[in-house]
Amino acid sequence: MANIIEIKVPDIGEFADVDVIEVHVKAGDEIAVEDSLITIETEKAAMDVPAPAAGRVEDMFIAEGDKVSEGTVILKLV
Repeated sequence: MANIIEIKVPDIGEFADVDVIEVHVKAGDEIAVEDSLITIETEKAAMDVPAPAAGRVEDMFIAEGDKVSEGTVILKLV
């Protein structure tokens, strides 16, 4: 059985419910460590959320326009 990893939004400071302004990957994509997964925008800046592990994206749980906070699941990786 494949090892499945849930990738979550990391610590983004004191911000909550920030906007997802861009999604860079989709189900089926192969990603490497540090590849950009999503771009989020706070009141002060936009920032990319990098992949902490490599693998294939199995499921996406967010889309452009969603709001996320620290700990929100972005995707499942196998």
